Amino acid sequence: MSAGFSEMDATESKSQPRPFSIKLWPPSQNTRQMLVVRVTDNLTTKSIFTQKYGSLSKEEAEENAKKIEDGAFSTANEHYEKEPDGDGSSAVQLYAKECSKQILEVLKRGPSSKDDKEVLVSEEVSAPRDTVFDISKGARSFIEEKEAEETLEPLKEPGNSYTKICFSNRSFGLEAARVAEPILASIKNQLKEVDLSDFIAGRPEAEALEVMNIFSTALEGSILKSLNLSNNALGEKGVRAFGALLRSQSCLEELYLMNNGISEEAAEAVCELIPLTEKLRVLQFHNNMTGDKGALAISKVVKRSPLLEDFRCSSTRVGSEGGVALSEALDTCTHLKKLDLRDNMFGVEAGVALSKALSKYAGLTEVYLSYLNLEDEGAMAIARALKESAPSLEVLDIAGNDITAEAAPIVAACIAEKQHLTKLNLAENELKDEGAIQISKVLEEGHLQLKEVDMSINSIRRAGARVLARVVVQKPEFKFLNIDGNFISDEGIDEVKEMFEKFPDRLGSFDENDPEGGDDEEESGEGEGDEHELETKLEKLEVNKEE
Repeated sequence: MSAGFSEMDATESKSQPRPFSIKLWPPSQNTRQMLVVRVTDNLTTKSIFTQKYGSLSKEEAEENAKKIEDGAFSTANEHYEKEPDGDGSSAVQLYAKECSKQILEVLKRGPSSKDDKEVLVSEEVSAPRDTVFDISKGARSFIEEKEAEETLEPLKEPGNSYTKICFSNRSFGLEAARVAEPILASIKNQLKEVDLSDFIAGRPEAEALEVMNIFSTALEGSILKSLNLSNNALGEKGVRAFGALLRSQSCLEELYLMNNGISEEAAEAVCELIPLTEKLRVLQFHNNMTGDKGALAISKVVKRSPLLEDFRCSSTRVGSEGGVALSEALDTCTHLKKLDLRDNMFGVEAGVALSKALSKYAGLTEVYLSYLNLEDEGAMAIARALKESAPSLEVLDIAGNDITAEAAPIVAACIAEKQHLTKLNLAENELKDEGAIQISKVLEEGHLQLKEVDMSINSIRRAGARVLARVVVQKPEFKFLNIDGNFISDEGIDEVKEMFEKFPDRLGSFDENDPEGGDDEEESGEGEGDEHELETKLEKLEVNKEE
């Protein structure tokens, strides 16, 4: 059954198009209201389902529709918050799926009788409210004793079925924490997911540590599947303040420690306090100051997490030594589906070490390896490994790695095998026309799911831009091309824009393009007068898939 929902509003700014930032989630308020109308129609108009189960009155349908949409939105939004780097497409699908499922449940229940008119939706429809207690909505603010008593009152109701609590975005003071302590202790055995991200902001260190100790003690012994402690200034002291809770966890499947100020010592504390990670599927460790020594500690956690599917250790100041250690640990994680190591200082040696682990990932769908200083040698090693593995790869991000045209044949041969690719990010490299055209040529065959390509800042000229644009604009699912920051002539820009004439929103701006840029025309033979000859020559290049 369709909920009548097909496409979300994109929130991308047209004045400053950004690569890989087209967001399908969250939907606009107008889109949400339109969905309520369509759900109402599904509950009132003639269909095989209303013929079988009966339809609702318009008034009852409208009330149900609002609750259905709200519940579906909450469920999808929770899913999206766990994947903030995604484009929101999976959240959109879940949103529509939940609406459809709940419409059918309401129809199966049938119209309300006079006696139960207040019961407008089935238990399944209201399930998100019953099982999730979330106080994170609204403005970021402090929460003190009196407000805590009022806000947390629903958790004290006998027989409540809350399995997830989210206290994010509210900063707990000491008195508020003492209010929460007995309440959390009373429900800890039913909790499966706990989100305490950003819950001590603006508090003095001594008070924040005491608050963390209180929450840790109250929740000690709970059997959690998911724990989120992100966006708290933990450091080693904060990690140890959560020691009682962390030590008691043996069934964790998801652990989020992003933006926690985790240094080498704090990383070692994490390794020490969470000894049991056999069931861990998600470990996100973004934006910390871990460094090489800290990475050695985190690599121990990774090594004892054989079921890991989603590992993020981006922006953590990890260099070659730590990169090699993490890569060797990842060698045991053969179930990996998503890997994000962006913005570290791995270098060539760690890149080569990582390639050995990548060769074992049959189920990998997303890999983010931008800004790792891989250079040609590291990039080629990784491309060779991925060529033989990850048959369902959807996202390949290797931007900012000083990859030149010399590595292009190997990279292109890898891309040729990735027919499920939806996003390709090769920005801020040195591919030039030669590399851009070789990669464009392999994209010609198949790649019908391709949506986004970024080859900005690659010293590309008119020839490379023309070939790339001509290839991607023909892809049925294509959404966005970014080739800004290159050396494309004005004539070349006009030609590319003409190719995208019917789809101008799918082409990024040329604000940073420099038609006069580049000082190596004579050396490369890529001057304006030779561009047609260059394009003709390069278009005949064959990528050796066995290379």
